[in-house]
Amino acid sequence: MQISPDDYLTFVDRALDGMMGIIEQMGDLANRSPDLSGANSPYAILVHCVGVCHYWIGTLIAGRHTDRDRPAEFQATGSAAALRAAVNDLKRQIRLDLRNVTPDVDGEQGLAAMPNAEYTPLPDRTHWTQGAVLMHTYEELAQHHGQMQLTRDILVQGRRQI
Repeated sequence: MQISPDDYLTFVDRALDGMMGIIEQMGDLANRSPDLSGANSPYAILVHCVGVCHYWIGTLIAGRHTDRDRPAEFQATGSAAALRAAVNDLKRQIRLDLRNVTPDVDGEQGLAAMPNAEYTPLPDRTHWTQGAVLMHTYEELAQHHGQMQLTRDILVQGRRQI
């Protein structure tokens, strides 16, 4: 099974644009976390997604060095404009990084680096392909997009009750 870079990017862009839309819609409220144990703000969730993409696609597939502080991603706050710039930069960079994927090999080629064992979603998996990394990256974006939608709803509803 093959998926073209354009098809892949269509869905990645939809997830990123949907999350960015939530941030822009919420304004400063996007920097708040719901009053739930372990909850993250929408802003932090999207910063985390930017880090996910840079690491999983940029480092593991493209072999690009990324300075990622994963714990700090969940503490991030800032402006929608700054995050929009980061998302736009990410989208440009992913397009460059995907030049390292060879579509005629069905994504079975190896990686430039193996995933950090501490953060791998499949700890028993010893062989990762580019295709698996791309699927995992999209999985992260899709699940966090849904998480942001729920987080937005909780925060907006809470604000209405004040």
